[in-house]
Amino acid sequence: MITGARKKYSKEFKLDAILFVIDQGYPRKKAAQSLEILTPIPELGT
Repeated sequence: MITGARKKYSKEFKLDAILFVIDQGYPRKKAAQSLEILTPIPELGT
């Protein structure tokens, strides 16, 4: 059994996720947690 394996997402999926966060006002921290992203998602346009 492989443990600690990183999930891999396509570039298209990542872009869609970013647009969802921006368009729907989904909290960046919650989006990062649900996608198991360890680094913070930067704010855009500030």
